[in-house]
Amino acid sequence: MDYLRQLQAERPLLFGLLLLVGFIVAFQLAIFVIQLIVGPFGLPGWAPIVILVGGLVLIARRQQR
Repeated sequence: MDYLRQLQAERPLLFGLLLLVGFIVAFQLAIFVIQLIVGPFGLPGWAPIVILVGGLVLIARRQQR
């Protein structure tokens, strides 16, 4: 964690780029895992995105309580 704070302070552009790439990779991985789970049920292609966003909304709502 200290390395990330140092990187954020010394090279904010590189830190932002790494953060963006990390979010994109995590989102793609989550979508892939959800597609593996719900794929055999024959749901439409947009269903994994709805499931992921719905899950994130539920997590955010529980953290606000």
